[in-house]
Amino acid sequence: MTFTAQQIAAAVGGQIIGNAEACASDVSPIEKALPGTLCFVGDEKYLPYLEATEASIVLLSSHIAFEGETRATLIRVENARGAMAALLQMVQEVMCPKKRGIEQPCFIAEGVEIPEDTYVGAFAYIGKGARIGRGAQIYPQTYVGDNAKIGDDTVIYAGAKVYYNCVIGKRCIIHSGAVIGADGFGFEPDGEGVLQKVPQIGNVVIGDDIEVGANTTIDRAMMGSTTVGNGSKIDNLVQLGHNVQIGERTMLCAHVGIAGSTTVGNRCILAGQVGVAGHISITDNVIVGAQAGIAGSIRKEGMYQGSPAVDAMLFRRISSVWKNLPEMQRIVYRLEKGK
Repeated sequence: MTFTAQQIAAAVGGQIIGNAEACASDVSPIEKALPGTLCFVGDEKYLPYLEATEASIVLLSSHIAFEGETRATLIRVENARGAMAALLQMVQEVMCPKKRGIEQPCFIAEGVEIPEDTYVGAFAYIGKGARIGRGAQIYPQTYVGDNAKIGDDTVIYAGAKVYYNCVIGKRCIIHSGAVIGADGFGFEPDGEGVLQKVPQIGNVVIGDDIEVGANTTIDRAMMGSTTVGNGSKIDNLVQLGHNVQIGERTMLCAHVGIAGSTTVGNRCILAGQVGVAGHISITDNVIVGAQAGIAGSIRKEGMYQGSPAVDAMLFRRISSVWKNLPEMQRIVYRLEKGK
């Protein structure tokens, strides 16, 4: 597919600077752009690439000043990254249209109604009492357990597993290998110290507009529900323990692990490899830096870093001292010897 700058500008509401008839048939990063491609610049640090780029069309955020020369046609938009995302969404809908129908072989329990505009791929399993929403996309080798509920327009990619009684809302995306509703990690020693399994009879409730990454696991609650709030995004290889409560529009990056019965507020960001202890709470609007360890509740919004996590500004001050510790130690030893 080939689009002119005029067509692209009309689609994203942008202002053209340069040749309105310039064409692009592919996309590429600004650092490695080729002729005939569309790029975007949403950060000033990428401006040096703009003058030398071979891209035919570049989306440029309106807040970025650029007075140099470029061979590319520029399209000024409020948010270049957001505009590119909108364009990619349109392209994806053309390249990967929603599927419909039921492929064979698959298993659909007696009495389960599959709406006409829904897709069920080959070798999928849909258990007794399950409810599948309109426009849902159930890809091959997906397991949907008894009494599970899948919302309208939700996509469950190949090989994902949704255990019994779990609920997934509307317009969600569950990527391959994700497991929703496996037993929580609950054991209790008996009188002889032998660990006995505590039955996990709750479920998982995932809200609307949520994305769950590949090979992420969200454990079912011992009692009640493990929940994820509307609009939250969960990366690959994330682990949520039983009875964890995630707020709305919160982002959990790769390798985050949250132990059982912990609550994370709204609009939080936990960066890669953050570990969170169990039975604590994190308030709204908290950002936690990569590899941090959260051992206790965070009651004040802000940025945190380190293990155990502290205020990010304090962490930077602590970090600046670390490199001097060996010399400081030698000074202390010399002082002690001088006594």
